[in-house]
Amino acid sequence: TMSAFGLIQIGLMLSSTTIISSLQCNHLPLQQRKVIENSLRLLDKMGKEFPQQCLREKTSFRFPTQVLQPRQKETVGVAIEEIFQHIFYIFSKNLTLAAWDGTALDQFQNGLYLQIEQLEACVIKKHIQHHWSKEVSRLKLKKYFQKIHCFLKDKQHDLCSWEISRAEMRKCLQLIDKVTRKL
Repeated sequence: TMSAFGLIQIGLMLSSTTIISSLQCNHLPLQQRKVIENSLRLLDKMGKEFPQQCLREKTSFRFPTQVLQPRQKETVGVAIEEIFQHIFYIFSKNLTLAAWDGTALDQFQNGLYLQIEQLEACVIKKHIQHHWSKEVSRLKLKKYFQKIHCFLKDKQHDLCSWEISRAEMRKCLQLIDKVTRKL
C-alpha cells in the first residue's frame, strides 16, 4: 500500500511536472534510461535471489518485441508509456504474499508513475495516440500483460507467482533499455 507520505510526494512531484519544458522533453531518452536503470535496481532491491522452489513454475510469457520496433520514434515512446502503465498496474495490487521490501516497491512505483506523466506530457501528440490505439501492437501488449495477470490470479498471487512476474518485468525493462539506447 502507498503511504500517505508517498502520495504527498507524488502530489508534489505532479505539481512540478506540469511545468515540463520542451527542454526536458529533449532529454527524455536520457531520462528514460535513468528511470529504467533505477527501476531495475529497485526491482532487484525489492526481493532477494530468485527462490529455487519457484523454478519449476517458471512460465514463458513471450514479450511481443515487435512493439518496440516501429519506424517512428514517437510510436516507440507511446509503446513504452503503455508498458510502464501495465507494469505500474501489475505491481499495485494483491501484493500481500510477495515478500518484498516496501520502500523499494514504493520507489519503484513512484519512478514509473513520474515517467508515465513525463511521457504523456512530451511524447504523445494526439494523432499518434489515435493511430496507436488501433494498432496491432497495442493489442499484443495487452495480451502479454493479460497473461501475467491471469498467471498471478491462477496462482492466487502467491510468492512464486510474484517472483516469476518480477523476473519477467525485469526482462521487459531490459528490452526497453536496449531500445532506448538506440533511439
